[in-house]
Amino acid sequence: MYTNSQRIFCSHLDKKSAEMAMLCFPPKSSPLFFSASSSSLLPSPSAGSRRFSVGFAVFSSHSNPRILKSTHRSRTGRLISPYDDEDDEKDDDEEEDEDESEEEVSSSPSLHLHDDLSDVEDQFPCRKLSKIYSTEPNRKPGTAKVYSRLEFLLSVGVKHGDIRRILMRQPQILEYTVENNLKSHVAFLVSIGVPHSRLGQIITAAPSLFSYSIEHSLKPTVRYLVEEVGIKTSDISKVVQLSPQVLVQRIDNSWTSRFSFLSKELGAPKDSVVKMVTKHPQLLHYSIEDGILPRINFLRSIGMCNSDILKVLTSLTQVLSLSLERNLKPKYLYLVDELRNEVKSLTKYPMYLSLSLEQRIRPRHRFLVSLKKAPKGPFPLSSLVPSDECFCQQWAGTSLEKYLAFRQSLQLTDFAKKYQRKV
Repeated sequence: MYTNSQRIFCSHLDKKSAEMAMLCFPPKSSPLFFSASSSSLLPSPSAGSRRFSVGFAVFSSHSNPRILKSTHRSRTGRLISPYDDEDDEKDDDEEEDEDESEEEVSSSPSLHLHDDLSDVEDQFPCRKLSKIYSTEPNRKPGTAKVYSRLEFLLSVGVKHGDIRRILMRQPQILEYTVENNLKSHVAFLVSIGVPHSRLGQIITAAPSLFSYSIEHSLKPTVRYLVEEVGIKTSDISKVVQLSPQVLVQRIDNSWTSRFSFLSKELGAPKDSVVKMVTKHPQLLHYSIEDGILPRINFLRSIGMCNSDILKVLTSLTQVLSLSLERNLKPKYLYLVDELRNEVKSLTKYPMYLSLSLEQRIRPRHRFLVSLKKAPKGPFPLSSLVPSDECFCQQWAGTSLEKYLAFRQSLQLTDFAKKYQRKV
C-alpha cells in the first residue's frame, strides 16, 4: 500500500518517472521498506498493523550515493550529481559566453503555477486543488499535505517553473513535514546568513539538503568549513550561495587533497587556497587530474611561472572552470595576435579571461580600430573592464547606440561566415 501523497505524485508522472518515484517510495510489502519511526533500519511492521508510518527506501547514509560516486563528469572533469547539479559550466561573470552555459537537466515542460496555485490543478495530480484544500468536506487524505508543501516552497522563493524539477530530483520532499523539516531547514539557512531572497535558488540547486540532519550533518559541515578549511564565519553565507552543494557533499577529503595539490604544485600558502575556495567553492568539486592540472599546465605552456599562475587563480579562480578549447586558448591567441599584448598582462588583468570574446573583447577592439582610436602598441585591457556606457564615454567618445549597432553588425557578419563554412 502506498500513502495518498505518494499515489497523488506518481499518478501524474509518465511510466519511467513513476517507476523512479515508486523506487523512492516502496510499498510496505516491499523488502526495501523501512519505518521512519524506527531508530534502526528494521523492516516495517506487518501488514496488519495499524500504526502509521511513512515508508522510504534507504540505500545509503547519503540520500543520493551517486552525488559522492558519480561517473558523470563535466568538461572540466568535475563529478556532476544527477540530482543536485550545479551550473558550474557557466562563468560567475555575467559576461561569459552564452554557449558555455549548461542545458536544463530535464527537457520536460516546467510546472507553471500562478500565485494562487490555480494552474497546479491541471499539471499536478490534485484536481480542483484549491477547492479540495479549503472547502471540500470529503477531500482525499494527503491532498492538503501535498498542497501545503508546494505552497511552502513557493512562499520561500522557489520559482513556479522549478517545482517540477525539484520533485523529480527529490520526490521525498512530498513526505517531509512542513513544521518539523522544511521550516527548520530554511531557518538553518537563514541562521548562517543566507538572505530570504536567495532561499529559493539554494533549495532548487540542492533540494536534497532537506534529507540531511541539521544537528548531525549540516552544522558539522559549516563548522568544518570554518575550523578546518579556514573560511571566515562571515563568508559562509557567500560560499553556500555560490555553491549550495557544499552543504550536501563530503568536503573533508576534497579539501585536503586540493589544498595539498595546490601547495605542492604552485607553492600556494593556505591563505591563498582559502581565498580561492571562498571566491569559487566549486573548486572543492573539480577533478585534479582532469580539471585543475590541465588548466595549470596550459597557463605554464603560454609562458606563466608558478607565481604568476597563483596570482591569476587567487584573483580569478573560475579560470579552472573554463573550457580550454572553446575559451582559454581562443582568448590567449586573440590577446597575442590581435591585441598585441604580452602574457604577463594577464597577471594585472586576469578578468580578461572571464570576459566573452564574442560579446565584449572583439567588438570593443574592432570598434576602436574602426574609429581609429586604438593605440598602435598593445591594446589597453583596461578598456574591456567598464560597462558599455562607460566604454563609449571614456574610450570611444561616441554614443552607446552607435556601439551596440556596430557590435550587432559584427556578430551577424561572423554568424554568416560560420554558416557558409558549414554549408
